[in-house]
Amino acid sequence: MSIFANNILVTGGAGYIGSHIVEQLIKKKTKVFIYDNLITGHKRLINKKAEFIKGDINNFRQISKIIKDNKIDSIIHLAAYLNIKESEKYKKKYYKNNVGGTLNLVKACKNTNVKNIIFSSSCSVYGDTSGLVKENKKPNPKSYYAFTKYKSEVIIKKYSKKLNYKYGILRYFNVAGASKSGKIGEIEKSHGHLIKNLAIESVKSKPLISIFGKDYQTKDGTCVRDYIHVSDLADIHISALRKIHNNRKSLIINCGYGKGYSVKEIVDIFKKIKKKTLIRYKKRRRGDVSQVYADISKLKNILKWKPKYNNIKKILISAIKWEKKLAK
Repeated sequence: MSIFANNILVTGGAGYIGSHIVEQLIKKKTKVFIYDNLITGHKRLINKKAEFIKGDINNFRQISKIIKDNKIDSIIHLAAYLNIKESEKYKKKYYKNNVGGTLNLVKACKNTNVKNIIFSSSCSVYGDTSGLVKENKKPNPKSYYAFTKYKSEVIIKKYSKKLNYKYGILRYFNVAGASKSGKIGEIEKSHGHLIKNLAIESVKSKPLISIFGKDYQTKDGTCVRDYIHVSDLADIHISALRKIHNNRKSLIINCGYGKGYSVKEIVDIFKKIKKKTLIRYKKRRRGDVSQVYADISKLKNILKWKPKYNNIKKILISAIKWEKKLAK
C-alpha cells in the first residue's frame, strides 16, 4: 500500500539525501520518479525500483511533460548546487540553478495534479546565530548559497496560493551517516563536512584531522553543531509529506535532533576507532559561530516524529563503513 500519494517526483533523487528519501519511499510501495542531471548526483545512488529520468531542473518543457504525463501529485525538491565557497564565486550559476530551477518547477505545476511540495532548505538561511534556533527566527542568510535557499523558500510560499498546493519547507541542520542497507551514502567530498572528512581520513593509515578553533565559549572550546542521521532526515520528509497531504496545511520545520555535539567530542570518538589519528589545531574559520542546534518542538509536536538513529557514534561508524566501501 502507498503511504498516501500515487506518484512522487524526487528532484535530485540521485544525490546523497535524495537517494535515502527514495529508498524509504520505495519501501512504502510508492511510485517514485527520480529527476537528476547527475552533475552532483551519481548513477551508483539511483534506486533501480524507481523510474529514473535524466534532466535539468531548468528545462521547463521537460519537467512540465514529466509532471503531466506521469500524473505527479507530490514533489520532493532537492535539486541544487550545494557548495558554499563555490556559491560566492559563481553566483549566476547558483542563482540560475537553485532559484531559477525552483521557479521553473513550481510554474510547471500549473494545471496539474500536484498538491504537495516538500522543499530541501537549510539552517543556513538563519544566518549568524547561536544556541537554540526556532523556525520563527527571521531569515538573514550570509552566504550566497543560503541566499538561494531563502529565495527558493519565498518562491514556494508565493506560488502555493496561486497554484493551490501545500508546502513543507525543511531546514536541515548537519546531515551525516549512511543507510544501514550499505547501498547508499555520501560520495561528494567537496562540502567539507566534519563527519564526511573523518570518514575520508578513516581509510588512511595515519589520519590527520584539523580542528578550527579551540577558544570558543563552549564546554571544550570547540564548535558545537546539531547532527542528524541521513536516514532520519529522509523519514522526516515522508512524515512532512503525509502531514501536509492529510491536513492541507503548509509548514516550516527544523530538521535536527535538538542536541549539539562539539567537534572535539566527535573527534575523540573517532580517535577510539582509529588509534593513530593526529590532531592539528588551526585558527578559527571566518563565519563559524560557537554553537547552533535546532529547536525541534514542531518536529515532535506537529509531525509526532521520533528519531531512530540518534547516536553520534553510530552515525560516525555508518559513514566510515560507507567510505570503506567507496575505497574498494
